[in-house]
Amino acid sequence: MNLSVVQLIKLGQKYIDFWPEKAELVRYFADYRAVQSARFFCRYFPALALFIFIMQLYFSSGFFLGSGSIANVLNALPIALVYGLFLLSIPVQALVILGVKADKLLPPTLASWYRSGLEKAKEQGSQNKLTDLAIAKPRYIDLAQLLQLTYASSNKQ
Repeated sequence: MNLSVVQLIKLGQKYIDFWPEKAELVRYFADYRAVQSARFFCRYFPALALFIFIMQLYFSSGFFLGSGSIANVLNALPIALVYGLFLLSIPVQALVILGVKADKLLPPTLASWYRSGLEKAKEQGSQNKLTDLAIAKPRYIDLAQLLQLTYASSNKQ
């Protein structure tokens, strides 16, 4: 599918939200580490970007030495903005990358595993939630949804 950047970011966020936070998945799926990294970036990097921006302005101003001026702050503003925007772009990049990954079709071996997992989940009684997942060509986001439903139903039992 041809998706815009905004749609990729939204799809990447959905992919992060669907993917269960279960440590045992790291053995089976390489995507688990990417999702965990993206969660970390999205959670902490906006605050880190703001902190770096403020500290860059503070230290370059010279106010902590007692000889600061607004001119020093204005001179350091472009550099502080570059650092802040760079750190803010990292979570966006992670979401775009995960959005691209979520939109890809599963390889044949993983697709057959997906279909067998879907059948097992239907046998367990999650029929009403699984009707959206029964598709001919599953994507990675469908796999994440299946894993989420599987873990949600196993936690209820």
